[in-house]
Amino acid sequence: MNGMHQSQDKPRRIGASSKGSGRECLAFVLGSEHYAIDLLRVQQIRGYSHVTHIANAPEHIKGVVNLRGVIVPILDLRIRLGNDSPTYNDQTIVIVLNVLRRVVGVVVDAVSDVVEIAAEDVMPPPRLGAAALTEHIVGVASRDERMLIVLDIERALSDEDARQLDLVATAHPA
Repeated sequence: MNGMHQSQDKPRRIGASSKGSGRECLAFVLGSEHYAIDLLRVQQIRGYSHVTHIANAPEHIKGVVNLRGVIVPILDLRIRLGNDSPTYNDQTIVIVLNVLRRVVGVVVDAVSDVVEIAAEDVMPPPRLGAAALTEHIVGVASRDERMLIVLDIERALSDEDARQLDLVATAHPA
């Protein structure tokens, strides 16, 4: 009986792997690379549709959409991370996220699946000289014969992005 009482008192971690420190991530594709972000940041996944363009916005801020009365800025993560010539078609996806104290949509090429990644399975990001090149990368994990670049999505969006999003939000109130 004493052993039963102890097991009831132990806190259980929801979403933890058998190794004890897993988290669920949404895996997606940008070009030929596979990425993952914290699933708890994801609000919705939807197809790319017409956006209202914002004059003088940076190239990676595509515009805004109205999602059930909420004006959501749309950023192309492909452009933000270096792809200068992305294509837009019926396969293009928008991941709606809760980041930077607001709702933001990011454009990606495809969403693949939800994966559980244990902290001990994430290797540090490669050293590429300037820290600014990898500051948004939490690390790299291997899953199902593919390498996933685990992103800190808030760091992937710069301070200038946050300022631009503030401008978009004030220019287009819900």
